[in-house]
Amino acid sequence: MMLTRRDLGRMTVAAAGTAMLPGLARAAGHGTEVSHGLSAFGDLKYPAGFTHFEYANPDAPKGGLWSTAYGNVTFDSFNPWVLKGNAAIGMSGLMWDSLMVGAGDEADAMYGLIAESVELPDDRAWVAFNMRPEARHHDGTPITAEDVVFTIAILREKGHPTYRALLAPITDVIAEDTLRVRFDFAEDAAKRDLPMLVAGLSILSKSYYESIDFAEADLTVPVANGAYTIGRFEAGAWTIFERVEDYWAADLPVNKGRNNFDQIRFDYYRDRTASFEGFKSGQFTFYEEFWSKIWATSYTPEAFPEIATGEVVKESLPDNRPAGSQGFWLNLRRPIFQDARVREAIGMAFDFEWSNERLFYGLYKRTDSFFENGPMQAEGTPTPGELAVLERFADQLPPTVLTEPAVVPQVTDASGRARRALRTAAKMLDDAGWTVTDGVRMKDGETLRFEFLVGSQGFVRIITPFVKNLERIGVQAEIREVDPASYRDRVKNFDFDITTSRKSMGLTPGVELRQYFHSSSADQPGSSNTAGVADPVIDGLIDVIERAESREDLTSAVRALDRVLRSMHIWVPQWHKGSHSIAYWDMYDRPAVKPLYARGVADLWWVNPDKLAKLQANGRF
Repeated sequence: MMLTRRDLGRMTVAAAGTAMLPGLARAAGHGTEVSHGLSAFGDLKYPAGFTHFEYANPDAPKGGLWSTAYGNVTFDSFNPWVLKGNAAIGMSGLMWDSLMVGAGDEADAMYGLIAESVELPDDRAWVAFNMRPEARHHDGTPITAEDVVFTIAILREKGHPTYRALLAPITDVIAEDTLRVRFDFAEDAAKRDLPMLVAGLSILSKSYYESIDFAEADLTVPVANGAYTIGRFEAGAWTIFERVEDYWAADLPVNKGRNNFDQIRFDYYRDRTASFEGFKSGQFTFYEEFWSKIWATSYTPEAFPEIATGEVVKESLPDNRPAGSQGFWLNLRRPIFQDARVREAIGMAFDFEWSNERLFYGLYKRTDSFFENGPMQAEGTPTPGELAVLERFADQLPPTVLTEPAVVPQVTDASGRARRALRTAAKMLDDAGWTVTDGVRMKDGETLRFEFLVGSQGFVRIITPFVKNLERIGVQAEIREVDPASYRDRVKNFDFDITTSRKSMGLTPGVELRQYFHSSSADQPGSSNTAGVADPVIDGLIDVIERAESREDLTSAVRALDRVLRSMHIWVPQWHKGSHSIAYWDMYDRPAVKPLYARGVADLWWVNPDKLAKLQANGRF
């Protein structure tokens, strides 16, 4: 399976590392810093001995059910670590622990989970973790340094290809003692991110996999070590994760007030319309709505009476994270997309303003940046710091990248005609040699023709007017809708022309950029390099980002990358909004403060017995 946003987030915690932290105790005679946590470019918010994260309620009661649903997805595997199969949603985040875990109110901080402390030398050539003696797998066996060594080895040998690239800078993993493990890094590696990368890896049980083929993708429930395990399931239909009663880490500071539900259930539906109907009928308790039309028209008191009675709560939660890179991604592995003029012309045929007015009820803003709505977004002409980065690659870049404002999509009058944009697009295609013959764009006897691959009926209504605009300038485009399993297989094997994808961008970008844009991932099956970017300038910019020694330098480098990527027209940017549109049956309470950089729902909410009883008195649940 393709690594999810959450998987990469756990492994990188916004892809951050740090120069040595001020104020930490120095290990006598070793020139190293020992700490209870890691942070990038600054102090940790939480001191040694903290009792719980500020946004968690340490007195939250345990019990009850939280459930949600997904449309257009399925599963046939409980092995999230390999390319084979479609793994069930939620496994890596619920079932396995890592050496350290991120804080939801810091941009790039991690604190001890399996590890009680971390040690780093000044040159960051290695990192060592001192592990907790009480840490246990679900079968009662201790979590040891040998498990960590095994995890790295098996992921490299049989894991998803993504792991081989991410773990390549690790030259050695050594169990220095039963509960101490050290990672050595390559001398020439960019080391800022590496300690946090390895700190966020889920740790597997060596003894369990001695009798289990790690490469197999089936529905055997594995031995894990996190707060939950899979209790019951129906293949392709639903899974129920049950809280582990004797979970070894339940009372650690990083877990106080978390993991409050006895059960977490995920239902799988054929499409989003069916899943919404399931929510309305009480088949599950919580729903995040991603379709603006449904949010605007179907969550009204008239259409959804339970909202009027107060049985269902509808609200928007602020989302303070960067909006991410959602768009129509063009597969640069296809010969017809090699010319940037062709890619740019295709993008001009998407009339966002009309779509937002007619299809989205004005709920969205147009995305233009790969780091939208965050501090790393490039705007206007390059700053001196950005120029200093870009000038390193000036002989390989179009001069306009250094002198003109960052590329933004054309704005239409929302009439649906987009005449100016289509005229410009037609001229660009002419210049690229794709001329019109009998109403069709041709070049050297080949027709300019491609498909939009979709796995959701909901996107058909959005792409259809896009296709019609393309037809108006002689481009032949079709929509190919496939079932969820086929869609995932085709995307992870890059068997598409254009498809929709979203890349999650952290507040401290780093190693995840290699999966999104680096040449090393361009032809790696299952990678998140959807467009197939393989460009030496992009590779060089990612290296600069990974080696940035201050947040100021990092910001300049990321903005420079944003400018270059936008100039390449590898996608047609879509839309964003700075909030989560959620609805839930009114049976829950939650902490007074939402974590700044997390939704914090299944992780931090809890069941209110009185509210649940009220719903049950009305024949619900």
